[in-house]
Amino acid sequence: MSPYLAAEDLSMFGTDPWWLVVIKAVFCFAFLMVTVLFSIVWERKVVAWMQLRIGPNRHGPWGMLQSLADGIKLMLKEDVIVKRADKVVYILAPIVAAIPAFMAIAVIPFGPSGNEVSIFGQRTTMQLTDLPIAMLYVLAVASVGIYGIVLAGWSSGSTYPLLGGLRSCAQMISYEIAMGAAFASVFLYSGSMSTSAIVEAQQDRWYIVLLPVSFIIYVITMVGETNRAPFDMPESEGDLVGGFNTEYSSIKFALFMLAEYVNMVTVSAVTTTLFLGGWRAPWPISTFWEGANHGWWPLLWFVIKVQLLLFFFIWLRGTLPRVRYDQLMKLGWKVLIPVSVVWLMLVATVRTLRNENYDFADIALYVGGGVLVLLLLSFVADMFREKSKAAAEPAEQPAGFDPMAGGFPVPPLPGQELPPVPRRRSRQERELIVSGGPDTHSDGPLTGSTDGKEASDG
Repeated sequence: MSPYLAAEDLSMFGTDPWWLVVIKAVFCFAFLMVTVLFSIVWERKVVAWMQLRIGPNRHGPWGMLQSLADGIKLMLKEDVIVKRADKVVYILAPIVAAIPAFMAIAVIPFGPSGNEVSIFGQRTTMQLTDLPIAMLYVLAVASVGIYGIVLAGWSSGSTYPLLGGLRSCAQMISYEIAMGAAFASVFLYSGSMSTSAIVEAQQDRWYIVLLPVSFIIYVITMVGETNRAPFDMPESEGDLVGGFNTEYSSIKFALFMLAEYVNMVTVSAVTTTLFLGGWRAPWPISTFWEGANHGWWPLLWFVIKVQLLLFFFIWLRGTLPRVRYDQLMKLGWKVLIPVSVVWLMLVATVRTLRNENYDFADIALYVGGGVLVLLLLSFVADMFREKSKAAAEPAEQPAGFDPMAGGFPVPPLPGQELPPVPRRRSRQERELIVSGGPDTHSDGPLTGSTDGKEASDG
């Protein structure tokens, strides 16, 4: 194996007694639930602050129990099942959406892979389990969760939920391709798909520095995968009332909301693991404090990084407007996927040259030369494309667009223009007509007229 690749040592996993495994599983579940409860209050507080409002301030100190009160309120509301719904799928859809959201946290490391902490006298790792293909497991369970949204839209027996489910399916397909390419760049650098090995490979330098393009691509795709603003098209209340959850109420609606926020925490934890050094302390702290990455301290650094990413979600929601659906698809297929594939090829080239013991100057020369050649070819291709487009333009102008051709007004398609609006009469002309003066559009100039007031005066 190349010296640049991290070695996998998963022998410390799978040796814990059953009661310790249960404690770890309960901790992972509690960590997600507490973080979700805090995130809901934090989001409402931050958005209120950005919009110069007060925000929740009634339940608990500083309104910190608002999300708990909302959960109790939703559970006590009437549980309505629409008549046209497929009842079995209608009930199972929120469960299918919520359960996979909790599963990905099982392979996220909260601390070093060694036996760092002691729980009731038992030395163990701060991670529930790990797999040689842990990141593929994360991708798999994230994909399963989308089926809950799709099935909820289909089983409701209504038009708006169906459209929301279809949008969610298209969004998942569009953005998971670029997400997988961003993951592949990390796999090439770390030499492993194990989450603990990926964090260990970032001992000297975090991957946000080595792979900045992969980080940006994954941040965009994780917002799209969680259906958060500005990519919340599956539940767009502006045109779909509420999208896939329009026909849901009570606890089933709460499960959809819970799945969304748990997914936010999960993708934030994955981002921390892949690009932000995982549980490692930030650079200034790790240099002068040797114990920053030992004991229970790594849990603190991990939680801080996750909370910063959650703030990024909140900041996006309070700042950016919702994009149109065609803009969402264009960004996924025409921007993110090509950029992620080209970046993956570039990373693979650099890794191959590094494994062949090429110097950094030679690698920079080869890669820079290849990028310049691609840019030159792209520039030449654009020039020829513009020339061919100009030559292919028809000499005759297309027929004018009639918005009332079908009997009712319709908006113009791209490339069509509405006919000019007739000129509105000026205020003097309207007053003149009301007082009995001539209609300047039909009766000619004012000087040759003997109608109206002038005639009566004569």
